[in-house]
Amino acid sequence: QVQLVESGGGLVRPGGSLRLSCAASGLSLDNHVIGWFRQAPGKEREGVSGIDSSDGTTYYADSVKGRFTISRDNAKNTVYLQMNSLKPEDTAVYYCAAVMLRIAPTRYLMSQSFDYWGQGTQVTVSS
Repeated sequence: QVQLVESGGGLVRPGGSLRLSCAASGLSLDNHVIGWFRQAPGKEREGVSGIDSSDGTTYYADSVKGRFTISRDNAKNTVYLQMNSLKPEDTAVYYCAAVMLRIAPTRYLMSQSFDYWGQGTQVTVSS
């Protein structure tokens, strides 16, 4: 049974940092593309970043480029999202997702590209 579990969310002040983790079981992340998505109240889910764990190719939404960094530790079967310089508009539930396909990097931000989803972790940026 495939399971993705996000952790690392919380409350942080503007300008602060958080590191989210996406731990996988039931699949090996080293042959998957992993995406991070977020959904704020009243808004549609949006793609934040993605990584091809087989070769390290990454892709970012313009809204987070230069502030967020996605990485993977295949030995731990875990993907991370380091979030720096957080803004109130980053407040959302963050989800990770996985697909066992080689897809174009631009598709890393498209929710329909992914087959497996975690339950999400809340990130709140507020003073």
